[in-house]
Amino acid sequence: MAPTISTHKKRIVSLAAFLTLFVFISVSHACDWCNNAFFMELNSQRKGTLVADELLASIKAQHDFAALSTQAQMEAGASASAAASDNAPVPDDFIRIIERDNRLETRPTSFVPQDTEPDVKVRITLSEGEVYLGNGVIYEGFTIDGGIPGPTIRVKEGDIVEFTVVNEGNIDHGASIHTAYTQTSKYLGAIAPRDSATVVFQANHPGVYMYHCAPGGHAIPMHVILGQYGMMIVEPKQKFKLEEELGRGPDVEIDITQHEIYASGKDAVTGQGHPLYTMFNGKLFRYVEEPIMARPGDYVRINFLNIGPNLLSTFHLVGIVWDYAYWQGNPENRLTGGQTVTAGPSDSWTVEFRVPPDEGAYTMLTHAVGSASRGAIGLLIADNEAERTPYTSQQGPVHSEEELADLRERAVRIINSSAPGSPEVDVPQVYGQDTDEVLVQIIGNSFYPKVIDIKPGTTVTWVNEDVFSYMEGEFSGIHNAVATSGPENFTSPFLAHGESYSFTFEEIGEYEYICTPHPYMKGIVRVSEPATVVATGRGSAPPGYVSIIALALALFAAFISYVAMIRRVED
Repeated sequence: MAPTISTHKKRIVSLAAFLTLFVFISVSHACDWCNNAFFMELNSQRKGTLVADELLASIKAQHDFAALSTQAQMEAGASASAAASDNAPVPDDFIRIIERDNRLETRPTSFVPQDTEPDVKVRITLSEGEVYLGNGVIYEGFTIDGGIPGPTIRVKEGDIVEFTVVNEGNIDHGASIHTAYTQTSKYLGAIAPRDSATVVFQANHPGVYMYHCAPGGHAIPMHVILGQYGMMIVEPKQKFKLEEELGRGPDVEIDITQHEIYASGKDAVTGQGHPLYTMFNGKLFRYVEEPIMARPGDYVRINFLNIGPNLLSTFHLVGIVWDYAYWQGNPENRLTGGQTVTAGPSDSWTVEFRVPPDEGAYTMLTHAVGSASRGAIGLLIADNEAERTPYTSQQGPVHSEEELADLRERAVRIINSSAPGSPEVDVPQVYGQDTDEVLVQIIGNSFYPKVIDIKPGTTVTWVNEDVFSYMEGEFSGIHNAVATSGPENFTSPFLAHGESYSFTFEEIGEYEYICTPHPYMKGIVRVSEPATVVATGRGSAPPGYVSIIALALALFAAFISYVAMIRRVED
């Protein structure tokens, strides 16, 4: 079929599309642009639809609350700050809450005025990047301080913590801190690229906690899936039981996070998740390659956190029965004995034990053994002459740019849950000459399939399978498909759940496209002549004479082999 517009016009359209993308992606807040554009659609061409009615109701409810609460928060914050600095009175309701909390047996919440002087200052940086997972695998995802997981953060019970998050990436990021028993999202949500934000809180509850990226809205789970998480420990004032009994601290202390890596968004959000890899502390079989060393008789403490984000873990050491296990890492939550600790996503434990007076390797694993076989196995080796490993952080390996470049050059595969990776992971879906229509799902902030091979004249339909409602922050369930390169230009409208867009590809070539609200989402459409498509093995069967010739050659080869065998026997 002849092109519908001239080559010159196509170049102009492609240039316009590029400039539009440049504005979307490069301006300080592309997500806000997309959010505002979609919000205008809800009040115009979508007005009266179910999507518009429900989203606008959700937006109104949350923004009405925000408008009502902002003034009260400002007044309370100003009064509390003034009270802290020059003994000005605080509101009566604020005083009543404090007096009530002081009468309770439990600890107070983490709220403090934001200008409170901190005991500890914490700083993390969020970005998009690459990490090396071991076994020749490079992962393209989201990082904290250049790694997955981010660093172990340690504070003491009662510390006033100033927690600063720096966004060095190209899209919005943020933070949720499970340690804080108070608001954090309004301070640390939706941090724009090249910006930072800070929250101040008091770490009143001891334990082992998760922290992770939280840009707001439905984007929160996607940033966790993509790799932005870590462990924060609030060291208790109360001693753990085995420490009391032995009269000393542990000889070996180990922080371990179990976490999953996904090859596609579809794998991440369907069922209970289908991870490609599961590992401890950022590398496949990390502590098989680098065993943790101890001596017989040593006192060992392990702080264990199952990041998930989907699978259950049953953490176990072969040959060990816990002396004590503490749910969520709090010494008040003590259990005696046990072969495993069971942890769902974001659950944590502290376990204590003594290494038996018997040298050898004690295997650490999740006894959900499917996950163990995908990378979540390590070794604690007891050797009477060992140089102990006194402390093991759960931070993932961090490499320099030069080291990453070398690792990438030698890698056997690259994976990316939102964009095409190595072809054996993201296998191109090839459609034969009898296929005129192809469906691509948008699910889990990913296109599925990510790469398709089609003939000219094929119509591709994108349908948004992400389920969402409005929450303050990013419209993460809203997607589109926009060409960034290729012989023809296509630009879909914003697609809400269940909505679709179709485009018929007439010209041969390779088309790359993205979702503009989430530019890390990428896909490829390859258009080639039917003969080329058939050659991949997915099209029609080869002509009959080719099959006959192949069969004849196979029979002739078999006959020659038979004759040679008879001759050997006769000899």
